[in-house]
Amino acid sequence: MSWLGLPFTPRFLLLTLVLVITALLISEMVLHHNLIEVLLIPVIVCGGLAIVGIRDLIQTRSSILRNYPIAAHLRFIFEEIRPEMRQYFFEGETDGTPFSRDTRAIVYQRAKMVLDKRPFGTQADVYADNFEWLNHSIAPRPVAKEGFRVMVGGPDCTQAYNASVFNISAMSFGALSANAIKALSTGAQSGGFAQDTGEGGLSPYHRAGGGDIIWEIGSGYFGCRNDDGTFSSEKFAATAGLDQVKMVELKLSQGAKPGHGGVLPGAKVSAEIACIRGVPEGKDCISPARHSVFSTPIELLQVVGQLRQLSGGKPAGFKLCIGHPHEFLSICKAMLATGLTPDFIVVDGKEGGTGAAPQEFIDHLGMPMREGLSLVHNALVGVGLRDRIRIGAAGKIVTGFDIARAFALGADWCNAARGFMFAIGCIQSQSCHTDRCPVGVATQDPGRQRALVVTDKAIRVANFHKATVASLAEVVAAAGLDHPNGFTPHHVSRRVSPSEIKTFAELYRGLKPGELLEGTDDPRFRAAWAMARAETFEAAF
Repeated sequence: MSWLGLPFTPRFLLLTLVLVITALLISEMVLHHNLIEVLLIPVIVCGGLAIVGIRDLIQTRSSILRNYPIAAHLRFIFEEIRPEMRQYFFEGETDGTPFSRDTRAIVYQRAKMVLDKRPFGTQADVYADNFEWLNHSIAPRPVAKEGFRVMVGGPDCTQAYNASVFNISAMSFGALSANAIKALSTGAQSGGFAQDTGEGGLSPYHRAGGGDIIWEIGSGYFGCRNDDGTFSSEKFAATAGLDQVKMVELKLSQGAKPGHGGVLPGAKVSAEIACIRGVPEGKDCISPARHSVFSTPIELLQVVGQLRQLSGGKPAGFKLCIGHPHEFLSICKAMLATGLTPDFIVVDGKEGGTGAAPQEFIDHLGMPMREGLSLVHNALVGVGLRDRIRIGAAGKIVTGFDIARAFALGADWCNAARGFMFAIGCIQSQSCHTDRCPVGVATQDPGRQRALVVTDKAIRVANFHKATVASLAEVVAAAGLDHPNGFTPHHVSRRVSPSEIKTFAELYRGLKPGELLEGTDDPRFRAAWAMARAETFEAAF
């Protein structure tokens, strides 16, 4: 059944009942004039609700009202009565969930370009253990007017990319709806920043908005695979050569579930997804836990070099969540042995990830972003290769302070997923894996995703990026700097106990240029460096 062009579902039941009751009351009034006085008020009430519901359906600014006409207003009523009730009744937040209500409020405010200032000082407990802050300067600099950029491309790259310092992290079509992907792409084009495709392939929806693309290649080689699942250099070259594709990224692992593969059940592999991913329709789509194109550190670097060559000299690199430190140091030794280096490395923290994953992987596998970022940055410094390789960072990055903190630990740019999901309407209902997203962000249900209006949400994507980079510029200036690349570990402090404060320089000790080559006594690297070998990821004991 359909109604007003929409499938009849329980989501529209309340509006349907209101319309039916209104029609019945009006017919009774017409047929029985003596009941006019009795039925007038009920008609006015039901008719008013019917007008509200129809308006909810056709308005374009609120996704949840489009999907839940009339009923969704209860969310806003609870919000007005007591803001705390919102998190328990409508956003699925309990202790330990990814983002606080205040953090999401910042995104919503910036996406809608409304005032995001707060009175009465900080609401954080500044005397709590692990409270962190930036050290400002007594001589602040002028606030930069232009968005910060970073040039990505090493000596072997012929098409370097001038990237924003803040971009959209990897999210695949299939995990997100077509409308969500199109809104992100359109917003990226408007704001002059890039969108990572995720490993699900470069879809028409990623291209629809015209934004810059970072094409992620996972272990399933979706969009560039042969019929047997192996990598197809011909298909890769054809897509990587598109002008819209600015960089190519080989995904080794992701923060949400490092070392874990994935399966998209055959029932969900529609003709459209099968075409985009290059897999058979209606059959299970497998993402292996490991790649088939390499098995050693040297082979990994050779593959990255091949991707750069096949793409016409565009920046090529890899993304990973750090696990065994000696494995990354093996890659560093392979760089020294072969002279091959990636143009960039993206460090994905274990706290990152927007998709569903086993609880054990979410909570207990992989290195958090800060430790992983510090390790990668210092390892490259320690082998004398840091100036050849840019580093991206991802993992719960939303605000200007988050970006500044990542830069202090060695990042050259940052990626965000959930922040941009909030910008397009995500309310963190945590129903992504059920295909019942209430706001049309993480669903393939056509009826649900119609709630997400691309033109409206694309503006919010661009607004969120612009406001966040502007907040970063203010933080940079307050610290006495001209660019976030001037941040060092000395700029960030953390309370480690009620009576002790340490800077990141003390908590994350930095290596000197070439220190790993000369021999280091740093306990984080000494044993791992000895175990690392360029020829294999296995440790040498």
